Amino acid sequence: MQVVDPHVHFWNLDTHHYPWLANPGTSFVGDARELKHNYLPDDLLREAGDIDVLKVVHVEANHDPEDPVEETRWLEAIADNAANAGEARALPDAIVAACDLSAPNASAVLEAHAAFARTRGIRQILNVHENKLYDYVGRHYMRETTWRENFALLEKHGLSFDLQLYPAQMEEAAALARAHPGIQLVINHAGMFVDRNSVAGYRAWREGLRLLAACPNVAVKISGLAMFDHAWSVESLRPYVLETIDAFGADRAMFASNFPVDRLFGGYSKLWHAYASIVSGASESEHAALFRGNAERIYRI
Repeated sequence: MQVVDPHVHFWNLDTHHYPWLANPGTSFVGDARELKHNYLPDDLLREAGDIDVLKVVHVEANHDPEDPVEETRWLEAIADNAANAGEARALPDAIVAACDLSAPNASAVLEAHAAFARTRGIRQILNVHENKLYDYVGRHYMRETTWRENFALLEKHGLSFDLQLYPAQMEEAAALARAHPGIQLVINHAGMFVDRNSVAGYRAWREGLRLLAACPNVAVKISGLAMFDHAWSVESLRPYVLETIDAFGADRAMFASNFPVDRLFGGYSKLWHAYASIVSGASESEHAALFRGNAERIYRI
């Protein structure tokens, strides 16, 4: 099976600082202590098994916030070195870099990231939740004037924005997307449906997806589902996959692995074959779009 994987993380703990891996703990996502080891392109390709990984998009891995551009510099060097060595895969093919859009130096950081050939977008995690177990950032960035002003600069640099949030934040995100039709937004992890034990929670996720899908400049990655379903199976993933595709259509949805994080709960090949099983009834063109084409188009690779 050939895939383009638009959500992968690499890190080198020997040479770079990742605060969350310096003293890892456990959370709803899993046991980060099991991730405290280097994870590089060769590691991904080695465990891919029968999955032919054609291209990869690297999404910022919570690298040292004091120097977010260093992560991009390092990734660019990895890919350049592989290409110069004539390797079949010079990964990553594209980079979604980190930037705190609320920071005074956000404009300079964006400009620095944009100078690298493989930079395609920015991610800043926005997840806010009243339950501290699920709360990532503790503030509503999308409501802050400085953040919104710097968000608008993405269009100047031709950068997309990877949108990691919860369903309760989707209405605000849809308004942001409508206000900036020239910026491509990509929802991470199918909208991170966290409040799945209530009718209201399901409704918030389902209706939120459709609010965002009504914006033509928004796409979605179907990934990270194992973070909320540690004992997942094809059948347990099926409703979330199909609901997301139903909202966005096969032309604005893409499958992704979220490796090595999702590797805590299953192998790489197993995950991609689960996706394939769920959409086995898709047409050849829909299958190509979901597994390769949409990621290539949206991330320009």
